[in-house]
Amino acid sequence: MADDVVDNRPPPPSSHTDKDAPGELKHNAIGFLDALVIGINSTSPAYSLAAVIGAVVAIVGLYAPGVVLASFVPMLLIASAFFYLNRVDQDCGTTFSWVTRAMGPWPGWFGGWAIMMTGVLVVGSLADVAVGFGLLTLGLDGWAQNDVIRQVLTVLVILVMTAICVIGTEASAHVQNVLILAQVVSLLVFAVVAVYRVYSGTSPLTPVEPDIGWLNPFGAGGGSLTAGLLLGVFMYWGWESAVNLTEEVKDSASAPGRAGIWSTVILLVTYLSVTIAVVAFAGPAYLAENASEEEFIFALLAGKVLGGWDWVVLFAVCTSALASTQTTIIPSSRTGLSMARRGALPSVFARIHPRFRTPHISTWAVAAVAIVWYLVISRISENALFDSLTALSLLIAFYYALTGIACAVYYRHHLTESIRNLLLIGVGPVIGAVLLIWLLVESVIDMANPANSYSGVSWFGLGPPLVIGIGIAAAGVIIMIARWLRAPRFWHERRGVADPAAVQSAKSHPHGHGHGHRHRDHGDGTPGEGP
Repeated sequence: MADDVVDNRPPPPSSHTDKDAPGELKHNAIGFLDALVIGINSTSPAYSLAAVIGAVVAIVGLYAPGVVLASFVPMLLIASAFFYLNRVDQDCGTTFSWVTRAMGPWPGWFGGWAIMMTGVLVVGSLADVAVGFGLLTLGLDGWAQNDVIRQVLTVLVILVMTAICVIGTEASAHVQNVLILAQVVSLLVFAVVAVYRVYSGTSPLTPVEPDIGWLNPFGAGGGSLTAGLLLGVFMYWGWESAVNLTEEVKDSASAPGRAGIWSTVILLVTYLSVTIAVVAFAGPAYLAENASEEEFIFALLAGKVLGGWDWVVLFAVCTSALASTQTTIIPSSRTGLSMARRGALPSVFARIHPRFRTPHISTWAVAAVAIVWYLVISRISENALFDSLTALSLLIAFYYALTGIACAVYYRHHLTESIRNLLLIGVGPVIGAVLLIWLLVESVIDMANPANSYSGVSWFGLGPPLVIGIGIAAAGVIIMIARWLRAPRFWHERRGVADPAAVQSAKSHPHGHGHGHRHRDHGDGTPGEGP
């Protein structure tokens, strides 16, 4: 049967040996630790906490740490899928490439489209937050409230961060290493001081001493848990940027996947620590009352916790959003590159900069569309910008779930070889996918009601986030059909199963350079025929 064809296409000869081959990304540009930092920074920990924590507490109260813990489960299961799929196919297109191999070109194309659109939706908002908190850190509160100044500076930040991405992966990694250090230190200082003030009785609010029962995600009831998990998934989203760099990371068969898994674990520890500290210091009532402040909840708490040192927390959120502005461009641009060299997008997006060895056309294209989206949606209203972020949950749940299913499907001939394979490659990713599909359905139901949106207005009788999600899906269908008519080669790719030799090779060389599949493009930027 067509879908049982063994996918034994070998990697091109120069995948790892010819480091100066034109038209390829720069191999071995960064190591495991650099990939780990990029994976963590892509989630924008300080910003994600600031944006979500108030809303989560408003929904589940003292059980917010439990929701943070429960949200980690599907992320870890999907991270396992990324790890095992990367071992047999080190393609920077990740979900696009893997789903295409396992389930065919149509779902694969949509998975890639979803990833590209997440960057478009969120980059402008992240840069806007970085600018806003940067101005607050400098005491320029008036500038932070001026829409024109914020938007001009936001566009400038996007351009600078994009330029760093184009200049090279090493430059990106160096910037990320500095930003993650500043962010983590700031968050830890905030958490430690907050907990100290709880036990010393010096909190100016209504503190509550931490209790182990807070870790029970079911304490607030099923409906509240569902709503909290939707926010929790957004908090963890982004760690897979480490895997999108697989063609540029040393030990590409294992290091990117390990970086993705460890990113989720480190995020869990960070999120739990800060959430417990914030809930204990401020109390659930205060956080619920100020949930509408969104990311500025940290701005409200910073002065109460640290006094005159409140700039430390403001600086943490600023660096968090700044780092994520840069790293969020990576999955979108690398996915665009992978799609173009397979013929799923125009070949111009497959071009590699001859000096920097990065996908410069794809990277600048993502930035340009993101800037236009940010400026247009900001003109509608600030709430419309938040609505576009809410629409992210649809795309995130979709392509994560697709990846989990693809892992089990692609490895299906190997799942019964061991209990480890069955649980980590089959059952685990499928359970993660099912949980995310459930959250996706719940999101659609919730977003259908305009009253549940940030703006509270109706677009075509639906909530703006759902309309945005439907619009992105419709645009994807139109572009996909256009590519199918113009360049049908990609659509003739056949589904397959993991090559036993590739699986065994990955097991035998867990820290080697990998022997998975790569798709290279020619020096002129046109897509190759594939290995």
